[in-house]
Amino acid sequence: MGISLRGLKEAKNADSVFIELYTSFLPSFSLKRFEETCGKKVQALSRVDIEEDGGKRMLLEAERGGVVFLVPGDPLIATTHVALRIEAERRGIRTFVVHGASILSAVMGLSGLHNYKFGKTVTIPFSDRNPSETPYEVISENSSRGLHTLCLLDIRAGETRYMTIHDALTALVEVESKRREGIIAVGTLSVGIARAGSEDPQVKAGSVKDLLDYDFGKPPHALIIPGKLHFTEAEALIVLAGAPQALLETCK
Repeated sequence: MGISLRGLKEAKNADSVFIELYTSFLPSFSLKRFEETCGKKVQALSRVDIEEDGGKRMLLEAERGGVVFLVPGDPLIATTHVALRIEAERRGIRTFVVHGASILSAVMGLSGLHNYKFGKTVTIPFSDRNPSETPYEVISENSSRGLHTLCLLDIRAGETRYMTIHDALTALVEVESKRREGIIAVGTLSVGIARAGSEDPQVKAGSVKDLLDYDFGKPPHALIIPGKLHFTEAEALIVLAGAPQALLETCK
């Protein structure tokens, strides 16, 4: 999604610059190009560096000079990063946040769905056996209140493995076949979004069946299961995401 001018300024002025790229995938990002822009060597940190080692290498650098930690999206949305900031403050390292664009706001802007109509966000994880039922339960809870559900799709950057909308819907359909609560049917309205924040985002609204057969292209992908639609939201999905015109009838 890019970096703000303030974020770039901080990176240029820092003694050390770190980045993590495991919590999200930035399709148009080039580390080499960014290093040329900010004039700094950027050190990439893995999930192990941050979550298991507690960011020790970066914290040691921060005790000696100014450090910038770059993350995809809006910093501190991930709980792990909040823990890192808390540890820094406990060590007497002053911290501050330069906010950036987030997938949470990007999907709303791309789809035209109202931000105050979203309920709890959930992640659909990869599963080697039976798919997790938690996403299904979150969708059910939000739907009972007429709210939309944003489903973030699992990323395993170390394995170069990114969940697709097809994978996510397949997992939800499998849970539906077990639970049989009518939460995810073949005709359930869904919205798929690919590469939000890039120069070629893809947005498609339609039934679960339609989206299962739709080619969204390269990752990252995200999925929205809408709740009760306002008529302006229905119009947005028709115009911006190719939803069927009949969707307006459901708002009357």
